[in-house]
Amino acid sequence: MFALIGKGALRRASAAAAGVAAGRDAVVLPRPLRRVARFLSAPGISDWPIPRHIGAVAALSFLSATGVYGMVLGGHTDHVLSMGTAAAGFALEDVAIVGNRETSEIDVLQAIGLDGARSVVVLDAAAAREALLALPWVADVKVRKIYPSKLEIDLQEREAFAIWQNGSDLLLIEKNGNVIAKMDERKFINLPFYVGLGADQLASRFDRLFEGYPELKQRVRANVRVADRRWDLYLKNGVVVRLPESDPAAAVAELAKLDRERDLLSRDLAAVDMRLSDRITIQLTEESLERHQAAVEQRAKDIKAMERRI
Repeated sequence: MFALIGKGALRRASAAAAGVAAGRDAVVLPRPLRRVARFLSAPGISDWPIPRHIGAVAALSFLSATGVYGMVLGGHTDHVLSMGTAAAGFALEDVAIVGNRETSEIDVLQAIGLDGARSVVVLDAAAAREALLALPWVADVKVRKIYPSKLEIDLQEREAFAIWQNGSDLLLIEKNGNVIAKMDERKFINLPFYVGLGADQLASRFDRLFEGYPELKQRVRANVRVADRRWDLYLKNGVVVRLPESDPAAAVAELAKLDRERDLLSRDLAAVDMRLSDRITIQLTEESLERHQAAVEQRAKDIKAMERRI
């Protein structure tokens, strides 16, 4: 009977019996891991040479990957790179700022984040330019990195044309009417003063009406837009000039002529009404009106006294 059984079958039967006996205490691997286990147990695999320090290299690689992942996840990449490149000789040491009259150097440095150690390599010039353009006075700016350690910032600032009162706020505006910033310094006090809805957008056009009349322009304290239809001039001596809605240029020319020939605006007046095209109405102050009435009454008395003597 045993002669009829081959050697291979006998070995398989013996291995099966041993496996059954050992299986009571052995751990059965999941199906996906069985191929890996068979590959590792194949003849010759265990004889492959293992490089020296492979464990240290693997551990170092794992720790490095973990550090990089944590650095990226925590948003510290720029800081680490900046410190590294700064230590390599690219630390930002010189910032040259030109063209700034109203923008302080502190505002410039804070806008681009230069509040600590930075590297020229890591600094994003395009992002710095966008940050500077957000400052109130900056119209345009050029940012240039000069290796290894310098940064040049060339500012072009807006030019204040006038002061515009919008409600209770005093705002500096450009010639095109765009608001620059709130007025918080007295050095702008001599700029033309405009008040009212729509005055900001029409200020430059209205200002051109006085190009030929500098003496009249110097008398004006405020240009007030009335109902966004017409203008009133508030003079420094308290006189109010009411300009017409249509053809205010002609009214300004007539007003300048009357003042030049008759010294109109230097008199004791409350208002000059030029809203009607065929007449100019003069309003006296209360004191002037009282003096005028007293003079009229005195003249009437003088005439009566003269009539009695006759």
